[in-house]
Amino acid sequence: MAKKATPSPQEVAAAQADLNARMLIENFQEFAKSRNIDRPTMMSILDDVFRTMIRKKFEDDSNFDVIINPDNGDLEIWRNREIVDDDSEDIWDLDKIPLAEAQKIEPDFEIGESVAERIKIDDFGRRAVLLARQTLIQRVKDMERDNLYQKYKDLVGEIITGEVYQVWSREALILDKDENELVLPKSEQIPKDRYRKGDTVRAVVHRVDVVNGTPKVILSRAAPAFLERLFEQEVPEIYDGLISIKNVVREPGERAKVAVESYDERIDPVGACVGMKGSRIHPVVRELMNENIDIINYTDNLELFISRALSPAKVGSMKISEQTGRVSVFMKPDQVSLAIGRGGANIKLASRLVGMEIDVFREATDYEEDIALDEFTDEIEPWVIAELKKIGLDTGRAVLAVKKDDIVRRTELEEETVDDVYRVIRQEFADDDDLPTEAGAAAPSPATTPAANDDTDSAPAAQ
Repeated sequence: MAKKATPSPQEVAAAQADLNARMLIENFQEFAKSRNIDRPTMMSILDDVFRTMIRKKFEDDSNFDVIINPDNGDLEIWRNREIVDDDSEDIWDLDKIPLAEAQKIEPDFEIGESVAERIKIDDFGRRAVLLARQTLIQRVKDMERDNLYQKYKDLVGEIITGEVYQVWSREALILDKDENELVLPKSEQIPKDRYRKGDTVRAVVHRVDVVNGTPKVILSRAAPAFLERLFEQEVPEIYDGLISIKNVVREPGERAKVAVESYDERIDPVGACVGMKGSRIHPVVRELMNENIDIINYTDNLELFISRALSPAKVGSMKISEQTGRVSVFMKPDQVSLAIGRGGANIKLASRLVGMEIDVFREATDYEEDIALDEFTDEIEPWVIAELKKIGLDTGRAVLAVKKDDIVRRTELEEETVDDVYRVIRQEFADDDDLPTEAGAAAPSPATTPAANDDTDSAPAAQ
């Protein structure tokens, strides 16, 4: 019975080297597939990593061929050199080999021929192979980070849908359809939002930060852009460009104002955004947790635009100072509380919408006589008078017509100082029966925002 030939140590080493190379490539192939890396990209990474190994060991890789077959895990590295005479000056060139050394590989080699010598992966050393494995994995992770950054950098301001994976006190972790991790901070959530793992969330891509080289995608449901994108989805005229959203301001979950303009005179922008019986605006309101939305018809007429922005209140008259960026609006006492809104939300949003600070005052046209604040310098300090003048209060009756909370909010004055001002001024008008019974009394706030408005150029949305 014939005996099997015992493999030589060289053959055993070669087989082991092939096995190590196959395991390295197969492990990387499985890792790449789990990260959805396509074949051309995987081949490019493998080739680049192995050529880096070659350059570290041989200084140059231009005369090396790297042949990879990831399907069966085969790896072949061939070093190509030209045979030169043993005494030639070129024997030190990286792409040259002395005749004597070439004949150790194959005795029949002659000067001028080319030698293709196979380099086994174990020839690079164990540490180099371990480094190659780590480099392959790192290259995939770097590519994933770069792809994530490039993808979401171009999606800033766009709505995406994700699934809640984890909820913490300060933020929620959201997974997109490719299982990329996105962050929805508490500050960018609507206050009424409550999430549990597995919930579906719609939000706008707010920004993409880079933290220690890793992109961090920040989502937002509180940004004005989120409301703007929702309207684009619900109102075809906005998506088609027939209606333009000029500005959006929000108090997330509470109230919002949207200024719209139509480029087609046949289309009413407010009516188009609201829809038949609110069919278009109701889905937006539901998505925003019943946020009250006022749709306002934009106009270049600043005075008219300010009047519409203060809806549902009716404006009597106003004084606009473009130099200081402030507007003094005068209206009937029963309209002041509507203009200010609950917690001052309406006037804050109106100011942000028009880009100017709006001060609201009660009309005092029925008063026959008044006294300039400068006449009170003996009892009221000049800096206090200056603060009152900054918000348009330059007479005694004008001060008494504004409630204390409004003055404190608009100026640097404290409540005690305002009380002293009221006391001094009222003493001058002690015999006037037209004064309010309580100086600075707060006007009643409406329990709810009216659902209808006579001004056809703006429309508050019912919750």
